[in-house]
Amino acid sequence: MSPVVLPHELHGSGPVRVVMLHGWFADRRAFQAVLPYLDGDTFSYAIPDLRGYGAAKEIAGEYSMAEVAGDTVALADHLGWDRFCVVGHSMGGKAAQLVTALAPGRVRRLVGISPVPASGTGFDLATAEHFARAADDPAVRRAILDRSTGGQLPGRWLDAMVQRSLDQSGRDAFAAYLPSWSAEDLHERVVGSPAPALAIVGGHDPDLSAEVMRQTWAQWFTHAEVCVLHDAGHYAMDEAPLALVSIIERFLAGPDPA
Repeated sequence: MSPVVLPHELHGSGPVRVVMLHGWFADRRAFQAVLPYLDGDTFSYAIPDLRGYGAAKEIAGEYSMAEVAGDTVALADHLGWDRFCVVGHSMGGKAAQLVTALAPGRVRRLVGISPVPASGTGFDLATAEHFARAADDPAVRRAILDRSTGGQLPGRWLDAMVQRSLDQSGRDAFAAYLPSWSAEDLHERVVGSPAPALAIVGGHDPDLSAEVMRQTWAQWFTHAEVCVLHDAGHYAMDEAPLALVSIIERFLAGPDPA
C-alpha cells in the first residue's frame, strides 16, 4: 500500500527533529512516561500511531516493517523535515533501521530502545507459536511482558500494559505485524549505513541483550554504539525514563559523522 501520513502528536520546537516509533504492545502512549522530560527547546519530536494502533487503528495496511518505514518518511515529508533522527522501541526499532535504508541521506542519527535486529529475532517454532497466541490470549501477552522485563515489575503494571495493548491495537494488525518484526530478515538493507546508531538495552531483558546488539547492530552500522541500562528490562521508557531521556538526547544532539 502507498505511504500515509500517520496520526501523530508533536512535542517541542527545537532544530533537532525526531520521529519516535512505538513497539508491538502499545500505541504512541508508549512514550508518555518520558514526555515531561524531553527538551523541547533543542528537539522537535513527532510521535505517530502506527497503522492498526491508537488513532490509526482503522487505517488498513499490510502491517510490515517496510510499510512503517515508508509511513515514517511520509510523516517527515508532511512536516517539511529534510533531515531528521529516528527513535524506535522494539518492533519500532526494527522499522527505524529500515528508515536509514529508505532515506539514507536524510537520517541524521538512529536510536533503538531494545530494538529488534533488522534480521529478526530467530525465534524457534515453539516460541513463534507462543507469541502468535498473544493475538487472542491476554495471559500470553502478560507472560511475554513479564519475561521481557526479567520478572522485576509489579503485577499492576503488567495488567495495565495488557489492557492498553488490548484497547489500543487492532487484533488483526497485532497478529500481522508479528512475522514481519520477528521473522523477516532485512539486515542486508541496513549494512553499511553511515548514520550514527545507538542501541539501548535493558540489563533485565533476557532476549534483546547487549551481546545480541554487538553481534547484529554493531556489525551493520558504520558508527554504532551499544548502551546498557542495568536496572531496566525491555520497557526502559517506564522503567528508567530519566536515564533514558538523558542518554537519547545526548546522542541525538551529536554532530553528523565526518
